[in-house]
Order: sequence, then C-alpha cells, then structure tokens
Amino acid sequence: MPQRYRDIYPSLPLIDSEGIEHVSAARLMSVQYFQAPPDSMPEDVFAEHHLLLNLKEDPHRVQNRRNGELRDFEFRKNDIIFTPAGVRSGWRWFAQSDVIVVTLEPAEVQRFAERELGMLLSDKQFEDLPQFSDADLCAAGVMLRDSIAAGDMSSAVMFEAMARVFLVKLLQKYGQRRPEEIALSARFTSVHYQKVLGFVRANIDRTIVLDDLAAEVGMSSSHFSRVFKEVMGKSPMQFVLSYRVEQAMRRMEDQSLSLGEIALDCGFADQAHFTRTFKQLTGTTPSAHRSNLQPTT
Repeated sequence: MPQRYRDIYPSLPLIDSEGIEHVSAARLMSVQYFQAPPDSMPEDVFAEHHLLLNLKEDPHRVQNRRNGELRDFEFRKNDIIFTPAGVRSGWRWFAQSDVIVVTLEPAEVQRFAERELGMLLSDKQFEDLPQFSDADLCAAGVMLRDSIAAGDMSSAVMFEAMARVFLVKLLQKYGQRRPEEIALSARFTSVHYQKVLGFVRANIDRTIVLDDLAAEVGMSSSHFSRVFKEVMGKSPMQFVLSYRVEQAMRRMEDQSLSLGEIALDCGFADQAHFTRTFKQLTGTTPSAHRSNLQPTT
C-alpha cells in the first residue's frame, strides 16, 4: 500500500523534504510541492494523514471521491483538504495544480501533541473537516516549503523550526481532543496530564518518584498509577523514562555535549544507566544513535 501521495501522484514534486535527514521533524512529516497539468489519482487508502494546501490564485474545479462519496467542488486559494489516515480517497483536477502536500505520521503526531503541547488527542486526532479555508496555515506551509527550497546548510534547521510552527498551529486549531468522558470519566483528564508533563519537564535532571507525580495531581499513588496507565497505555515511571530518553536524543544533536553530560542533564544516575535504559527503549546505544546523526561527508 502506498505510504504517501508522491507514490501515485502523476508527476514528480518540484520541492521535496525527503532529502532532509537527521532532524526530528522528518519523523513527523514530509512535505512535497507539486505543479501538475490536469490529471487524476486513483483511489487508495493511506496509512498517514495528508493535507493539500492550495496556492493557485484562480479557483478551479476538483473532484474528490472519499470513502465512496463523490465531492465535486471549487478549489480556492488558501483552501485546505484534509484526508485522515485510513480514508479511501481519489482525485481528479481540471486545471494546473499548485499545491503543497503535507504528510503526517499519526503515531508521531500523537507523541508530539502529548509531549510538546500537553494535548490528549482522540483516536481520530483531527476534526472531520474535509475542506476548509485557512490563510494563516497556508502561509505557514509556504514557509515550510521555502525552508526546503533553500537547499543549503540552513535547510534542516529551518525545516525543523517551521515544521514545529506548522504542526502547533494545526493541532491548536483543528486537533480533536479526547473527550473527558473517554478519559475515564474525568478521573484522569488532559488537565491532570499537563500537570504531570509540566512537573517532569521542570525536574528532568532530578530523581522523580511515583509519589511526586501523584501529589502533583492530588491523587493517591495507587489510584494515580492505575488511571494513568489506563489512559496513557504505560505506567507513570515508564512515561518518565521514555521522556528522559526523548530529551536525551534531542540533546545529542548538539555535538558539543558529551554523553556523560547529557545523561546527568536528563536525570540518569550515570552514563552506564543512561546507556542501559536508552538501549532498552530504542534498541541501540546512545553512541550508535549519535553517530547516525552526524552528516556524511
């Protein structure tokens, strides 16, 4: 099954983020810019979310078959079409296209929303809005495209920054939060989660124990541990360890920091403890991971 629109789009992208490596944003999204004559795309189901950002000045006719239902509409500048993962979709357009296609990996979106924004997303992740207009989000998409087009040493840095801007805007406006009734009848809500995340962020270089987290949300340790695992799918201390490792991975991009410094900064007892935990969670060692971050010459 194709993973991205680029696999079946009838022309090659003019600009493509696929060549950008060693940045965390590349795990979250890919970005392609297309200009193609009138054509069509066969129906298919994709494992990822797709957003089509229309940059064409003149309105033009587009047909989109979506889970068996045909939509025949006028595509205007700054219109966005959102196709969630798992939706069968096919396309036909009747004029030269001028679109940015942003592909989002659902598991990484979920992780970003939880870790960076303190948002607990529903299973669908986004509101059901097959077509909407958003000039601000399209402008962020253009900056994302242009960061790739620079084609120099700054491209990766700019892509990382603009990818974050784009995703934060998208999630804050259109992210579908988990209903409180699903979140264990409000026994553990997004407010509780944000308090836990804030505490872990503020104390990442220190020892954190279960009682600390439970006190932060005003629950007993046993009750907190139970509801946290039911909602988040892992125990509180597993969450803390995975957060420490994720932050360590970010710090490893700074080649001036030693692995020993990173270990202490992220709350590990020593480098040996860091290495052991890192390998348990990622399947590789910190040294091997860092060597893969270094660009080849």
